[in-house]
Amino acid sequence: MSPIFRRTKRKPQERLVTLIGKPGCHLCDDAQSVIEKVCGELGTPWEKKDITQDEELHRAYWEQIPVVLVDGEQHTFWRVDETRLRRELAG
Repeated sequence: MSPIFRRTKRKPQERLVTLIGKPGCHLCDDAQSVIEKVCGELGTPWEKKDITQDEELHRAYWEQIPVVLVDGEQHTFWRVDETRLRRELAG
């Protein structure tokens, strides 16, 4: 089978979710609640990055926060759908 079509299925515990936001952002707080719930249930590690502390992130995402990355790739922005995030992580 061609490597293009062969996908390596990774366990949720081997994935990484990154929440990019800023303090005082109510949508960021909502996104964090969903991420904490889904990642907690699946055992997926997650991290939080503040665009006010990182110029590169600020330039890239300031109009979209909160932004959620899964394994470094943009998954969503503004609102996090619990079902969609769970499906992405569970494969």
